[in-house]
Amino acid sequence: MQITKIGSSNVMLPAAVAIAIWLITGDARRLFLYWCLLFAGGLILVAASKIAFVGWGIGIEAIDFTGFSGHAMRSAAIIPVIFYLALLPKAPAARWWAVLLGMCLATLISVSRVLLQFHSISEALSGWLLGSAVCLAFVHSAENLPKPEFNRVLIATSFAMLLAASFTKPIPTQRLIDDAAQLLSGHPAAAAQIRSRRPD
Repeated sequence: MQITKIGSSNVMLPAAVAIAIWLITGDARRLFLYWCLLFAGGLILVAASKIAFVGWGIGIEAIDFTGFSGHAMRSAAIIPVIFYLALLPKAPAARWWAVLLGMCLATLISVSRVLLQFHSISEALSGWLLGSAVCLAFVHSAENLPKPEFNRVLIATSFAMLLAASFTKPIPTQRLIDDAAQLLSGHPAAAAQIRSRRPD
């Protein structure tokens, strides 16, 4: 549970905002834009896959897939990027090792979702792959653009705030998904889930 909590919305979403703040204050406007677009795209795909299942029962029963794991996607997209940016002044090899370390931590979080039976293997793996794609696309862009100058005090403050965020109450993302599915589909989410388990 302690590992899986790292990937929760109340930790990872502020972390994503912190990355955006680091970039914009570091005069890296293009990287800021790339990060916002890439991460927002990942979030939209996760939400869309979950809403499609809850609202209309759209999934892949053969592999027990009902939507991308949000924990896995957020962790794989954000943690390696944070490690990468923290070591941005270092040599390229050090930066890529930081990315690899971040991806390993994201893998542990993804595995925890399966072991705790919150997600199937297909949901955790697909979420991890989606987040990794976001991360690697951003890192590739960052490697080919001028390196921003970060405020180290701001970064240290951000980490302290993220630590504090880990003790806050989780954001009710599933309830938001259910509400959105009900609004879009026009019927209760619970009914949609029941129908999705029945053969046509």
